[in-house]
Amino acid sequence: MNTFKYIVDSIDGDYAYLRKLDEETGEYSEELKLVARALLPPEIMEGTMLLYEWMQYSII
Repeated sequence: MNTFKYIVDSIDGDYAYLRKLDEETGEYSEELKLVARALLPPEIMEGTMLLYEWMQYSII
């Protein structure tokens, strides 16, 4: 099972841009991942930390 941590970088309408946390270095990647907000918890805002596991996002 893979788990990943993300931070919500920005929100643009029905989509959010997520930045992945590199567990080894503790730094966030430069690449942004575009995710439909329907797949994310409704209470997210910019700066929210997310955990992705079992094909679901949850707030940390």
